[in-house]
Amino acid sequence: MTDVLVIGGGNAALCAALMAREAGASVLLLEAAPREWRGGNSQHTRNLRCMHDAPQDVLVEAYPEEEFWQDLLKVTGGQTNEHLARLVIRASSTCRDWMRRHGVNFQPPLSGALHVARTNAFFMGGGKALVNAYYRSAEALGVQIRYDAPVDRLDLDPQGRFRAAYVNGERIEARACVLAAGGFESNREWLREAWGQNERGEWPADNFLIRGTRFNQGVLLRFMMEAGADIIGDPSQSHCVAIDARAPLYDGGICTRIDCVSLGVVVNRDAERFYDEGEDFWPKRYAIWGRLTAMQPGQIAYSIIDAKAIGRFMPPVFPGVRADTLPELARALGLDEARFMDTVDRYNAACRVGTFDHTALDDCHTEGVTPPKTHWARPLDTAPYFGYALRPGITFTYLGLKVDETAAVRFGDRPSENLFVAGEMMAGNVLGKGYTAGVGMSIGTAFGRIAGTQAARAARSQPEQQREAA
Repeated sequence: MTDVLVIGGGNAALCAALMAREAGASVLLLEAAPREWRGGNSQHTRNLRCMHDAPQDVLVEAYPEEEFWQDLLKVTGGQTNEHLARLVIRASSTCRDWMRRHGVNFQPPLSGALHVARTNAFFMGGGKALVNAYYRSAEALGVQIRYDAPVDRLDLDPQGRFRAAYVNGERIEARACVLAAGGFESNREWLREAWGQNERGEWPADNFLIRGTRFNQGVLLRFMMEAGADIIGDPSQSHCVAIDARAPLYDGGICTRIDCVSLGVVVNRDAERFYDEGEDFWPKRYAIWGRLTAMQPGQIAYSIIDAKAIGRFMPPVFPGVRADTLPELARALGLDEARFMDTVDRYNAACRVGTFDHTALDDCHTEGVTPPKTHWARPLDTAPYFGYALRPGITFTYLGLKVDETAAVRFGDRPSENLFVAGEMMAGNVLGKGYTAGVGMSIGTAFGRIAGTQAARAARSQPEQQREAA
């Protein structure tokens, strides 16, 4: 019998498997995806948000605990467990040496992302390289890995103790288990159930694109909910980004993001602005725009910029619609020309341009227009003009299993003795809503390592007679 069974194949699962193996446990990891699609959403990541009190290798200046906490508090609107959030924050300051020992390399942030050089450490080769490094290390350490191995149910005793998992009818027993199988973002029916029907008679989830893996169907999350595990989070909340409407249904990843929102205006299909495009720096606010777009008619919006914005944001993979005049752009995007021009004219007239600086919270703002634009407000007046159609892009969902600092799954607030959870399946404890760049990897790394350590300890503490009988 295996000591520790890890269910999942992304960052959190791999961190758990490596920690359990380092603690001396035998480990079997079950990845639902085939080998070529292994890694879950982690393969699409770029960086890790890190606390540090002084410059450290690829991180400049300092990003102390309290600032990290305030950033998280702001984006979640207070919907976070401070104790667990601070645990993640502190763990982010010490994990990189361990990651390097397992083959992960870091690089200075790329051009266009220099404003996060103080807060985020970038992976050399991105998330795919990180995932591959962890798999190589796991294999070298003797972790057994099975691909195409989706788990559809567990065998739990009445006290919530893990006994076995089932893969395609096969029963796999283990002394302890870590659940790290992701959320339900790829399950369209569950997304429809979570979002429901809006006042316009639309089913918003029908127009969602999935930025990440197609394999996160939420099967184990649903099983655990029905088994009576303690749950946390709103099923409609997620890491949801405004992405190019031409992106593929699954696995578009980071390259489908449109990063010019703060440099222009965003309108809905009625050619109306609906939110402050300059509220805060893009890495702190980019993840609100998916949900904002999801609330608009038809779940579509359009990011509009002029020539002054070119070169100030990471260029997207797909070129925008280009026009020499604003009326021409409106027609090309299928927007009502008169409404569009009225919206842009009112915005242009409201701009109070001071000293423009997109690397700082500058003094360029609007007056007398709703919604306001708080920073980086400059008139759209320089041809050529560009427009990008946006759709909500779901990365991962926040509904999950409630935990404490031990990462144990809880039943009626009673922790399981040998069942633990990490990654997206528990991220809602820290992320009640909102997002800030790199924090998902911080959560997965911290709780993956905790869960793996605790699972190895639980396997070792099993009474000797049970171990011999097994």
